[in-house]
Amino acid sequence: MELEFGGRVAKFPQLEWLIALKDKLNTDENYAQIARNWEGDMIFLIEKGGSLTQTVSFYLDLWHGKCRDAYLLAEGQEAKAVFTLKAPYDNYVRLLKGEIDPMQALLTRKIGVSGNMVVLMRNVPTVLDFVRCCREITDNYS
Repeated sequence: MELEFGGRVAKFPQLEWLIALKDKLNTDENYAQIARNWEGDMIFLIEKGGSLTQTVSFYLDLWHGKCRDAYLLAEGQEAKAVFTLKAPYDNYVRLLKGEIDPMQALLTRKIGVSGNMVVLMRNVPTVLDFVRCCREITDNYS
């Protein structure tokens, strides 16, 4: 079974999942409140592994509780962001299934981060609620 959100299938890490995530972040009142002071864009680098046969990269522009833009980066496409999260596909799946804690995943480098870790640590509620939103739109994986 695949979860429908806003009429879109939310199968991680497909483009439809990213579109559903953008919609969720822009309509979730709890996220809007918790992330109201967040300023920063992110790249999610999902390395191939498991059933994922090629690396996938997403860009998200997160600003004051909203997602202003979200798109799939083409192979080799360069993008700059305040944060880049990088991990094997299987670690992202474990995170989305709730098998690993988001902050623990960052601190133990199960999910690598480039960018100011202090900013993330000062915004733990925002990070946790972002992950909650990701989990709520996901129930199937590539």
